[in-house]
Amino acid sequence: MRISIIGAGNMGGAIASGLAISEEIRPQDITVIDHSGKNVTRLKAIAQDMNIVVSEYDSLSTADIIIIAVKPWLVEEVLNTHKTLIKPNQLMVSVAAIVTLEELIKWTSPEQPVFRVVPNTAIAVRQSMTYISSANVNEQQRQQISDIFALLGKVENVDQKIIPAITSLTSCGIAFALRYIRAASEGGVEMGIYPEQAKNAVLQTLRGAIELLEATGNHPEHEIDKVTTPGGITIKGLNEMEHAGFTSSVIRGLKASNVK
Repeated sequence: MRISIIGAGNMGGAIASGLAISEEIRPQDITVIDHSGKNVTRLKAIAQDMNIVVSEYDSLSTADIIIIAVKPWLVEEVLNTHKTLIKPNQLMVSVAAIVTLEELIKWTSPEQPVFRVVPNTAIAVRQSMTYISSANVNEQQRQQISDIFALLGKVENVDQKIIPAITSLTSCGIAFALRYIRAASEGGVEMGIYPEQAKNAVLQTLRGAIELLEATGNHPEHEIDKVTTPGGITIKGLNEMEHAGFTSSVIRGLKASNVK
C-alpha cells in the first residue's frame, strides 16, 4: 500500500512519522511532498527509508492513498494543479478541517472516493482523537482508512454534519486543554511550587482523571462528588471557579470555534 502525503508541516509530518514507526506501514511505501524542503532532515531522522521529496508530485500517480495535509485555502489549488496525476480509484484523504467532501469531489472527479479526516496534534505521539466522514466509498475502503488512522490514536466514523462541532471539541479542544494546564501550573507557581514541579503535578492529575473515567465509565460529576466533602476545600475551589464562569466559558469557547 503506497501512501503519498502532500505537505510536510506539523500535521503532514506527524502523520508520516507516526505511520513510519508503526511497523504496519513500510517507510519506503510513504512519500512526503515537502514544498519548501525545510522538513527533509527532520523526517529522515525519524525513518531513513521514508521518501521525502521537495515539490515533486510524481508519486501521486502511483499512490493508493493520497493524504492532503496543506492549509485549507491551498487544497483547491494543489488538486487543480496536479489533477492529471490523480486517478479515480485512488483514496483521497483531506485533513484540512474546513474542506468539505463536496469540495473534494468537485476538485477531483464525481466518483472519487474521498475522506474528510479531523485529527488533532496529539497525532504526533499517536494519541489523536480522529474523526472520519466519507463519500463514494465502500466498506472495505472505509475500513482501510480507519485502520490507518487507528495506528495514530482513536478513530470514529461520523456523519459530515457534526464535523464542525467535533473539530471544536477535539482539534481546537486540545488547545483549550493545554490552556487549562498552563493556568493550573501558573496557579501552582503562585502558591509556591516550582514551575516544572507544578506542570508535572497537573499533567499526572489530568492523566489520572482520564484513566479514572475510562476505567469506571462514570460521568465526571459522579467522580467530582467523591472529592467534594461538605464544607471541604474542593467544593470551595469549584464554586469559586464557577463564580468566575468556568463552565460557561468553556462552552462559549467551544461554540465560538464551531464554525460551519
